[in-house]
Amino acid sequence: MERFFKLKEHGTNVRTEIIAGLTTFMTMAYILFVNNLFLGPDGAGIPQEGVFFATAIGAGLVTIVMGLFVNIPIALAPGMGLNAYFMTVVLSSNGAITWQAALGAVFLSGIIFIILTVTKVRQMLLTAVPNNLKIAITIGIGLFITIVGLKLANLVMVSVNPGTDISHPVAGGAFNLALGNFVEQKDTLLALIGLFLIAILMVLKVKGALLIGIVGTTLIGIPMGVTDLSGLSGASWLPSFDNLAVGQLDIKGAIGIGLVEVIFIFTFVELFDTFGTLVGTAGRAGLLKDKEGEKKLGKAMLVDAAGVSAGAVLGTSTITSFVESASGVAAGGRTGLTAVTTGVLFVLSLFLAPLALVVPSAATAPALIIVGVLMMSQIGKIDWDDFFVAFPAFLTIILMPFTGGIANGISAGIISYVILAVFAKMTGRRDIKIHGLMWILFVIIVLRYAFLGIE
Repeated sequence: MERFFKLKEHGTNVRTEIIAGLTTFMTMAYILFVNNLFLGPDGAGIPQEGVFFATAIGAGLVTIVMGLFVNIPIALAPGMGLNAYFMTVVLSSNGAITWQAALGAVFLSGIIFIILTVTKVRQMLLTAVPNNLKIAITIGIGLFITIVGLKLANLVMVSVNPGTDISHPVAGGAFNLALGNFVEQKDTLLALIGLFLIAILMVLKVKGALLIGIVGTTLIGIPMGVTDLSGLSGASWLPSFDNLAVGQLDIKGAIGIGLVEVIFIFTFVELFDTFGTLVGTAGRAGLLKDKEGEKKLGKAMLVDAAGVSAGAVLGTSTITSFVESASGVAAGGRTGLTAVTTGVLFVLSLFLAPLALVVPSAATAPALIIVGVLMMSQIGKIDWDDFFVAFPAFLTIILMPFTGGIANGISAGIISYVILAVFAKMTGRRDIKIHGLMWILFVIIVLRYAFLGIE
């Protein structure tokens, strides 16, 4: 393992990498069960056993390939948001679009990604996007992760004021953000305890603080009645291979129905979400310092692209790089051994499904909030005194958590950078360059929002 993963070269060891892999798995294992809400019988209509199998095996195998082929600590699984869109496509069609055809659309979007990656169009983004925007992407993802953690922990609540004009939510004051009730709500209190437990362990510089915090919070939740152990009684520990959706995608159906718009949206969102996740996580791990790091990121994009189509064959929506990989990086993960560990655990989860159900979201949510703190450390690298730099960076950072979409932040950053760069160049600034790909992205983004709206 030392020779294959080059552990010493990356300043790590087997123990640290395995702990990091465990940490990543613990923070993203929720997808094993959440994915069924969107794709299962009550969502898009795929059999529950098929969704669980595709999620576990898809995430496990593609993540293992990422670790072995790229040697980078990034894990992949069916992406949140894209699974919700998948469900919307099926349900809003009133039966015209089957889940098999929707899987066909996902598969085709994956083929497009492979072509874009092999032709190195995606890799060109690394040189096309300015460094300040790359840094802003990392910070924005940190805030995005924090919001996810706060919501899962119920530490932040969203309420709607009755009697207000929701057609003008801001002016009408329809929506309020409020502090969760940790005095009366046991799960919220447990999340708060877990947050400070991990924070204290971080201050004491305890190795594996995130994983220890998750496990410790889960145990504390037992006497509080938040951690539910009832599912372990009489549970079946053998995986079910009934009602699988493997190979049931309908490519001809997707083409015949004319799902061009659906394929485009899958492609667009995945393009920017993956770019942001890979750059943000790899940047946090210090893997983008040289040309070797850029080569690794190119390989990672290829695995990610292939994973999209592979997931569709297995029976799940778009498999993509997960922002929760940053939790493993924060725990010390620096090589593919972290990803391999996470991938193996996903495969094994077929046999440990009842145990995975035990860990409450109140135990994993604090880890996401701590990761947000760590990713904010990059903010000092942005030149806030230069408004040309500050404005696009600010929009990139702030729109990710406020709109609930990584792609929205990146799109705003690119649009504002190109517009301001045109005028800044008029002032005689020779340090400003607009890469040709930035113009292409500018046009694509404008057309996307102009014709497809904000959905």
